[in-house]
Amino acid sequence: MIDDPREQSSDDASPRLVWAEDGSPRSGRFGDVYFSKDDGLAETRAVFLDGCGLPDAWADRADFTVAELGFGTGLNIVALLDLWRRTRPSNSRLHVFSIEGFPLSRDEAARALSAWPELAETANAVLAVWPDGTPGFHRLDLPQWNARIDLAVGDARWAVEQWSGPADAWFLDGFSPALNPGMWSPEIMALIAARSAPGARVATFTVAGAVRRGLAEQGFVVEKKPGHGRKRERLEARLPSPPPADRPQRHIAVVGAGIAGASVARALIAGGALVTVVEAERPGAGGSGFPAALVTPRLDAGDALIAGFHAQALERARALYRALPDAVIAEGVLQLEQTLRDATRFDKVAVQDLWPAFTMTRLDAAACARHVGESVPAGGLLMQGALALRPSAVLEPWLTGAERLTAAVAGLQAENDGWTLRDADGAILVQADAVVLTAGWGNAALAPDLSLAPVAGQAQWIDGPTTPPVAWGGYAVPTGTGLLFGATHDRDQTDLTPAAEASARNLATLAAALPGLAAQVEAAGASQTRKAVRATTPDRLPVVGALHQPGLYALTGLGSRGFCVAPLLGEHLAAVILGQSSPLPAAFAARLTASRVFAQPKGPARANTT
Repeated sequence: MIDDPREQSSDDASPRLVWAEDGSPRSGRFGDVYFSKDDGLAETRAVFLDGCGLPDAWADRADFTVAELGFGTGLNIVALLDLWRRTRPSNSRLHVFSIEGFPLSRDEAARALSAWPELAETANAVLAVWPDGTPGFHRLDLPQWNARIDLAVGDARWAVEQWSGPADAWFLDGFSPALNPGMWSPEIMALIAARSAPGARVATFTVAGAVRRGLAEQGFVVEKKPGHGRKRERLEARLPSPPPADRPQRHIAVVGAGIAGASVARALIAGGALVTVVEAERPGAGGSGFPAALVTPRLDAGDALIAGFHAQALERARALYRALPDAVIAEGVLQLEQTLRDATRFDKVAVQDLWPAFTMTRLDAAACARHVGESVPAGGLLMQGALALRPSAVLEPWLTGAERLTAAVAGLQAENDGWTLRDADGAILVQADAVVLTAGWGNAALAPDLSLAPVAGQAQWIDGPTTPPVAWGGYAVPTGTGLLFGATHDRDQTDLTPAAEASARNLATLAAALPGLAAQVEAAGASQTRKAVRATTPDRLPVVGALHQPGLYALTGLGSRGFCVAPLLGEHLAAVILGQSSPLPAAFAARLTASRVFAQPKGPARANTT
């Protein structure tokens, strides 16, 4: 069994697809068909959609979750989405979780799905967001139908263990138990039960005795039903408990309106919550308020879990930012080598299978010089998936739909049924079911046991000179009209007053890496300067999740990676708060939990300022 998808090479992950004379696909790896050559769509509808009682099962439900073992060509999910489009309750949300150990390419899936022209519109929408087949979790958005797909690429047991659940319906559609026994093991059946909501239904084409017994041993009531086509029988199963009632709409207060607050607000609103965002000044008043930002991952050649988290975070951030008008300034960021250790590290990162093909490209000094337009002393790593971003084009759209309150939160008070936020005079600002702290360094006063540390950063920008996005010990980022460069990294400093000495350091840092660009900056004249304070943690990883008291959460400690990691972590935190399925594997969430950085508790959460 593969415990982690990163242990599976891209070669091992090939389905070894074979096309029959009638055009149907077959897995050469398993020697089995993906769907019936007679009428695969009718079989999908009979076995899985009817077998799980759809669409009746989602009637009057605000949220409905379907999980699947065996994504394959995507046919089951396309048929599910086609039914959802036609029958879904107003304003309801469909969550899909599916697993595939041996993913097809977009072109292969398109060829397979073309057999059913009646599904073309739905199939094309899924194909438009079809992910690269890299190991791990991938979130695919279908906002036009209030639906999303979380596709896990990797071993089935690993994927179900890492998923948060719960599912209202299960499609068990792996290759047959005789050919693919690992997907039908007792351990998988136990995980299915653990990740099922009350009243969950299960449907599958197989009536193998081991499958029947495995489901029954986990508390499912199992029935044989008439099969489809040449298959005499199929299985339906259900948990005997009644389906869960929808939870009342929740009101969540988000403190802070930088990229962390905007990411959480967007995800909470998408999940059906009422959101009030409380910000002392304005959106982007802190570290998210510069005219441009880099969206780059932490490059880790030794810690597979952290490398995998940043790969997933970058993929998710890129997809969301690309969907916003005028948000992306440039794609591709060149990271220059600074030491011999960087060269070795970049070599290892470039061959990690976490990245889609050609995403991480090693360049020698000559290629780097051609990329930036002037000589550089060493090589680098061209991160094709990384971005230069316009923060203002992200914050405002993502805060749309939230009630916004301009005020400084000075204290938090836990109540029997929620939380009260107060200003410095003790006046009530807002009352909510739960609170999320996203105010960067401002969180240190509201949650002093988080072990946050401040790092002041000053950067400057100028119209005229520009460059492709490039980073080293500093960075140079196009703004659309010129160049942003910097930034200082002054630990334990919180003074926001820009300093001439810091500006001189920034120019010197630029000149050391790109002297020609620095000369253009000096010739252009005066630049604009701004200073902000970032919050960091002892291990330089974000903090996301619940704090000491029920209903109190945080997304903070993002350091210099906020625009890369906040979109994914915002979705994870919203899922935790709303009881929905998270896009984040459990191992990633556990590594980033707040408990790892807690100092000794210091009593109820309180503060004097934000």
